[in-house]
Amino acid sequence: MFKRFKKKVNKPNEKETLNLHNIPEHIAIIMDGNGRWAKQRKMPRIKGHYEGMQTIKKVTRAAHQLNVKYLTLYAFSTENWSRPNEEVNYIMGLPVNFLNSFLPELIEKNVRVETIGFTDQLPEKTIQAIETAKSQTAQNDGLTLIFAINYGGRAEIINSVRHLIQDARENADFSIDTIDESLFESYLMTANYPDPELLIRTSGEQRLSNFLIWQLSYSEFIFYKKLWPDFEETDLIECIKTYQLRQRRFGGL
Repeated sequence: MFKRFKKKVNKPNEKETLNLHNIPEHIAIIMDGNGRWAKQRKMPRIKGHYEGMQTIKKVTRAAHQLNVKYLTLYAFSTENWSRPNEEVNYIMGLPVNFLNSFLPELIEKNVRVETIGFTDQLPEKTIQAIETAKSQTAQNDGLTLIFAINYGGRAEIINSVRHLIQDARENADFSIDTIDESLFESYLMTANYPDPELLIRTSGEQRLSNFLIWQLSYSEFIFYKKLWPDFEETDLIECIKTYQLRQRRFGGL
């Protein structure tokens, strides 16, 4: 007897199952797990940061292809200065290496580079690399790639309050009754961007770690088990598919 062969059915790829009309406009990512990735492989922690930089390139390309408008990546927090000097110095050199190698592609793909955080406190070489990338991509109007570097949510809010009070002191017509969410948000570092619809944190940890604590009030959270260096385009698509299954009510029904 002859065996009957089943007709092969081509499964749709991950991207084909997405609702392309419901892609988050703004995705924020806490890129966690570089050190653990390296430790699992008995490598120095800095190797994990290097591989994490390669993942940034892959995820940026994927976000561009999916027509995401804003991608904010938590690169270095105000608390990360407490790490060993060797690791901090290496991380401070990553923007130089990343932007030197990736900037031509970002320009080609119409990606704008921007930052939030207290960047004036960074090493001079890091500041120069960032400012060069920002100036050379300033006219781009595709994906906005935002690096949160030397950033902390509490420090951002305190800084905003200080500037608001200073402006109030200098303006005789200022009234306390004019202070509302919209006015306060205009003092935040993210004043020019919409709040993220989706937050992804890799490595399985379930906390915000002082990241965008005002802006994430109504975001959808996905805590993804993969370590950041292992995160792929298909993982980003899976997270977006999970987001699309949720109903956002903003406190209503």
